[in-house]
Amino acid sequence: MSNLYHTLQVVAITRETTDAVTIHLEHPDKQPILYKPGQFLTLLLSFEGKKVRRSYSLSSTPHELPRLSITVKRVAGGLVSNYLVDTVQVGQEIEIMEPIGNFCLTCDSNQTRHIVLLGAGSGITPLMSILKSVLHEEPLSKVTLLYGNREEGAVIFKEELNKLGRRYPDRLQIEYVYSQPKEQTAAKPEKKKGFAAKLFGSLGLSGSGNGTAKKSSNRMTSKSIQTRLSKLGISNKAHTLYYLCGPEGFMIEARKALDGMDVKANQTFTERFVQKAHAKLQESNGATAIGDQREQTVTILYNGGEYQVAVQPDQTILEAALKQNIDLPYSCQAGLCTACMGKCTSGKVNMEEQDGLSEAEIEEGYVLNCVVKPASDHVVIEI
Repeated sequence: MSNLYHTLQVVAITRETTDAVTIHLEHPDKQPILYKPGQFLTLLLSFEGKKVRRSYSLSSTPHELPRLSITVKRVAGGLVSNYLVDTVQVGQEIEIMEPIGNFCLTCDSNQTRHIVLLGAGSGITPLMSILKSVLHEEPLSKVTLLYGNREEGAVIFKEELNKLGRRYPDRLQIEYVYSQPKEQTAAKPEKKKGFAAKLFGSLGLSGSGNGTAKKSSNRMTSKSIQTRLSKLGISNKAHTLYYLCGPEGFMIEARKALDGMDVKANQTFTERFVQKAHAKLQESNGATAIGDQREQTVTILYNGGEYQVAVQPDQTILEAALKQNIDLPYSCQAGLCTACMGKCTSGKVNMEEQDGLSEAEIEEGYVLNCVVKPASDHVVIEI
């Protein structure tokens, strides 16, 4: 097994909400495993003799090394999420793949920029890593978080976020948005000058008014997101970067909001946890949409070895390789996480999902083996 894999130990577990926990992991010899804020970790767990892989964004930051932390929210009927939320214990060992992912930020202490984080539900996880990293490593930069949930009890990291707001009053502003708020007394905003004067525990009220807040539907639509960003003083400037993560419906609305603000593509970064329901078959490397409907032999160059893989018309390259017991890296198997990324150096292929790759990567020939099929003879993939 390559050095992409490590066995870590659970050193602590933090209960975030009734349905979410943060699992803190460390290498037994305190070896640091490097990563960038916003990247994710892939866990390899065994259930009834079968190894299952799941990816979880890191909620920790590089300056917390050697500790790595993932935050997991329960999914109804989810085999792995329920196990992690209910069963994992301190002292347990978990096999992982090294952190990867393109939804990340490289911090620079000389930067002066505004990082705007738009999240909903468990989409806060990678945003939390980015938020803490910017506050710690970029003293001249500011952070705004617009965070949507069903109600206050579902907010992950609520206590930690509020502590950070008090610690960085001139650099962090947070607004919580609840779609189905329970009747409760809204907290009176702290009378502070500076950036965090807009640290709201809002029930769709933008921090305005006191007393009892009524239940109201306040879903994050493109229009409401634009309105909130405007009230929070967000202007579309070149030094402003936007990071989006959450359920698909939220992502669509957030993307529409930024498009309506004429935010440039190079200022926006998105992370999806769920595959699109109906992904179109798209071309890659000049291949036709149909491809060659017969068995193809694909050459895979990986970890110093060369493998000849027979790929059937209904198989992806990853599926065929795994069937031949070739231990290629992979995680989501949905074309989103990039764990299985390789480069097509010969032949033509079709990719069914391209959201995990940038346009530049696609032009350079990079492919995602979990959603790619050969469309010609003599396909060579380097991993």
